[in-house]
Amino acid sequence: MSDTRTVQAKSLLSGNKLIAGLGGLVLLLVSLSFAVSVGAVQIELGTLWGVFLNKLSPGMIEQTWSQGREAIVWEIRFPRALLAMMVGAGLAIVGASLQAVTRNPLADPHLLGISSGGAFGAILALLHTGLFIGLLTVPLFAFLGALGATAIVLGVSRFADATSADRLVLAGVAVSFIVMAAANGLIFLGDPRATHTVVFWMLGGLGLAQWSQLVYPLIILFVCGAWLMSQAAALNAMTVGDETASTLGIPVARFRLIVFVVGALITGVMVAFSGIIGFVGLMVPHVVRLVVGGDYRRVLPGSALIGAVFLLWADIAARTVMAPEDMPIGVVTGLVGGIFFVWLLRGKRAA
Repeated sequence: MSDTRTVQAKSLLSGNKLIAGLGGLVLLLVSLSFAVSVGAVQIELGTLWGVFLNKLSPGMIEQTWSQGREAIVWEIRFPRALLAMMVGAGLAIVGASLQAVTRNPLADPHLLGISSGGAFGAILALLHTGLFIGLLTVPLFAFLGALGATAIVLGVSRFADATSADRLVLAGVAVSFIVMAAANGLIFLGDPRATHTVVFWMLGGLGLAQWSQLVYPLIILFVCGAWLMSQAAALNAMTVGDETASTLGIPVARFRLIVFVVGALITGVMVAFSGIIGFVGLMVPHVVRLVVGGDYRRVLPGSALIGAVFLLWADIAARTVMAPEDMPIGVVTGLVGGIFFVWLLRGKRAA
């Protein structure tokens, strides 16, 4: 009898996972459709998906739309929406992973200085070194900057004996201010005629998305995201404590360092193409845990999905609030994230 109940419970759980997965996919497709259709020029959903299908298989659908609308959909809005999905998913899974290895619900690539380091590297490449290895220069420098900021945060935390979870975040905030001050110094010393281009990295934006460049964040997100999801059991153990994780055979210090490096790689590449977009990694994992619980086998894919959806809608808001002008998406996520941060702090105090 108990075996029958166990089988039924497993079957029900599998069915719920399937329903949740399908629901998430529908939500993502709906959000993507709105993101591509909404803007200064409204695009009908039929035109949107007609263009998409014709690009996949030319001649599949009779063309009833103008070349101008096709260019808006395919050359501008689809790349922008796909970049929003990748950046949102990447920052969300990095935030969730950092919260596990630091056991701090406030851990986030923005608060830990990783995003600031990525921006520093991107600004250094744009204003001072030049694109000496082509399009890979900015992502490479952004990753090195993010990795350097991560190393500084870990070094400062050890130097100041700030090894507790809360103090590690404080060390990250301090390093973030220092790195951003250095980035501002690079802007001041750079060519005044070129400094306007780095405002993109300071405020965050998706307007420079191009098909030819989307392959880089896609590869990094796929490879690093797959590795993080494969480590869900280890991340679950880390949330309990270092001692428990050690008894399960996890090399705690090395694993935490690897997660930081992987997080720096994802964050650095995303910052290289989107600028600094804060609070996504802080907010999304909390929302996901409220829905699916604390198991990282569900938290990580859920964070990737909700992160992608959230940044799509943030981009819609950025493009419509001050239409026809584009508001920097970092302004939108900063506003929402700041309010969420205050709510989170209030909740921790009440608890």
